[in-house]
Formats: sequence, structure tokens, C-alpha cells
Amino acid sequence: MSLKYKYVLFIGVLHCILTLLIYAYLKDNKWYFIAAELGIFLSLYLSYLLYKAFIKPIELLQSGTDAIKDEDFSIKYLKTGSHEMDKLVGIFNEMIDKLRVERTNTTEQSYFINNLIEASPLGIAILDFDGKFSSINPAGIKLLGIKSEWRDKNLIDFPSALNAEIRQLEVGQAKVITINGIDKYKCQINEVIHQGFKRKFILIDDLSKQILQSEKEAYGTIIRMMAHEVNNSMGAINSILDTVVEFGFEEDKNLDLKNSLILAKDRNHKLSKFMANYASILRLPKANRQKVDLCTILKKTGQLFLSRAKEADISIEFDLPENPVFIFGDEILLEQAISNMLKNAIESIVQDGDIVISCALKPRCFCISDNGKGILPEEEANLFKPFFSTKTNGQGIGLMLIRDILQDHDCQFSLTTDSITKLTNFKVCFDQN
Repeated sequence: MSLKYKYVLFIGVLHCILTLLIYAYLKDNKWYFIAAELGIFLSLYLSYLLYKAFIKPIELLQSGTDAIKDEDFSIKYLKTGSHEMDKLVGIFNEMIDKLRVERTNTTEQSYFINNLIEASPLGIAILDFDGKFSSINPAGIKLLGIKSEWRDKNLIDFPSALNAEIRQLEVGQAKVITINGIDKYKCQINEVIHQGFKRKFILIDDLSKQILQSEKEAYGTIIRMMAHEVNNSMGAINSILDTVVEFGFEEDKNLDLKNSLILAKDRNHKLSKFMANYASILRLPKANRQKVDLCTILKKTGQLFLSRAKEADISIEFDLPENPVFIFGDEILLEQAISNMLKNAIESIVQDGDIVISCALKPRCFCISDNGKGILPEEEANLFKPFFSTKTNGQGIGLMLIRDILQDHDCQFSLTTDSITKLTNFKVCFDQN
């Protein structure tokens, strides 16, 4: 029973008892009885005034707490003229104003932080108490390779090389993770107390483009300097050699020395060509993307190598869909990259083998497989590093060129040898957007 009804019941019972007593003892005395009844009415009026003085503020507090519970911070009360009531009304109105301002500030801050997280290039994933995803920004979805509904799911539900490494991290630990020897990510797991519970959040920073840009600037400076010095020196040396060969020997004399100078000049030309190969990396144009059919590019490029492969008893087979697989890319650059892939596959096989060029629509990918000598596990991490080569006389140019072209097309790619089939697969997937 509420205080209001208790008070009314108490006043009602009390005055009923008083009325009965007055009637019992004063019914024979008319004037005393009338005076006593007037006293009863006066008591009831005073009781009503007390009700307004005590119960009304309680009702006001009750309605105020209901408004706060419903998060309605727009309600305010008018002053009544009573000192105590007006003081209570003033405090309540002031409190409501502060709550409204705080809620507005909190909403604005939350909106700002949410927009900042959504637009951040950092991958951010927030986990709940059970370690399940409660929020992921677009960058996090892309970096973690999430292609389906992620709510109420764990990292383990989206298997990938990066996710496997992240699961090994301890809270507060930051680590640079390298995937396939190509992509580098700085990953960190932290904790925050939210609503009384510890919640983890994952930060992922894609360092691949930054490191690639730094590498290109570094080796670009070295290549330019070396090419400048070599070309200048070779030009002068070749000019002197030409003069000596033409005018420095009598006819039919010192033929061995003359032939040696001719060989030296030929070696200089090869050295200049060697430097030109490195310089070609720096002259690689930016991709001019247009809508092209990936199947047509693969078939046209593969056919160029048919005769060369046939000479080494190597078969090139095509496993392409009948319908076009359209992508947005630079046809010339993609042909150049695919040509280098096929060249590497033929050189890996050397003699008598098979190459398969396949393509898929969903996802838009292609793969060049060969049954050559394969890639050792310790070589995989270094394949796309500048100037690294598994060939005896290799310069490490081909894979650098392929890497730059594919990254300029925002492709995901890998070059691995399957431990079961022993096939080496160069797989390339294009962005689906």
C-alpha cells in the first residue's frame, strides 16, 4: 500500500472515531455537539493541507523518477508558490537540464567516435565479454577477410593466416605480422572496462603500402645512381675500346688481344642491359583501369608461350569459363605480369611438364599452376622482396614487377607449392567492388 493511501486511511479512521465519540458524549448538548463537528471539519481541512504539503512533493518525485527512468529529459515542473515545493521543483528542473546537456554531449561524442571508427584506415574490431564480435569497421572487415555475417561470431569462425596470428597475441602485445612474405600488418590487442566488464578490441594497421613505398624510394635512388655511373663509364670505355680495336692493331697481329677487347665490349653491353632491367621497374606506369575480360587476357598471353613451351615438351592447358570474367584493370600491365608468371613457370619446369591456366568468376580470380621444382618453405617469405631470386643468374626483377603491377590493381595474391599435390600455384584475386 502506498504512503498516499496509508495517510488517507489513517485520517479517515481517526475522524470516524472522533465523530462517533462526539456523537456518543455530546449528542445531548446541542451547542457543544455543533462546535465539535465544526472542529472535525476544521481538522479534515488541515489534514488536506498537510496532504498537499507532504504527499504532493512525493508524487512530484515519483513522476520525476518515472520521467528519468523513461529517459524523458524534456519534462519540467512549474513553481507552485510553496517555499518547500518550489525549492524541490527548482532542484529537479536544474538536474533535468544537466542530464539533458550530458546526454546531448554523450550522443554527439558517441556519434563522432562511431564515424571516426568507420572512416579509419585502421582495422578495428570490438569483442564482447565472450570474445564475440560486437562491432567491426569496414577496414577491419576487409583486413580480417570477413565475407559473411560476423555478429555473434569469433575470430576462429573466419579462418585466415592473419586471424591465426592475431589469436596468438596477448592483451597489450603489439606485433608486426608478415603474411605470404608480401603483406605486413601491425596488430595489437587491448582491453577496456565497459559497463563493468572487460572487453577486448583489436587494432590492425596495414603497413604493406607504406613499406612498399619506402622500399621503392630506397632502391629507386640506388638504381638511378648505379645506372648513371655505369652508363657514363660504359659509354667512355666502349668508345675507347672501339678506337683501339679499329686503329690500335696491325693487320693479322695480336688477334687474341683484339678478340679479348671485343669480348670486353660485349660484356659492357650486357652490363648496361643488366642495369636497364633494374631501371625498368622505376619506369612502370600507373595502371589505367578499364573494363576488360580476364579470360581473354589469359588466353591471349598464354598462346604467346605455346611455341616456347612446346620446344621444352611442356604443355599449356586452359581451364577458363565460357562466359567473360570482367574486371577493371590495365590490359597491357596485366599481360606483362602474366607473361612473367608463365616465363617463371616454364623455367621452373625446365623440361617435360604441365602448366594449367585457370580462371573463376566468384570470386574473380585466376591461377597459374605448374609441376616444376617448386618453392621451399624458407623461400616463400622472401619471394617478393626486392632483388631476391631463387635462380642462379636471376636478378629478382620478375617477381618485383609482378608484385608492383598486382598491388597497383589492389589484388590479393600468393605464390606457394602445395605440400600434397606438389603443384606450384600463383593465385591472384581481384577486388570484388
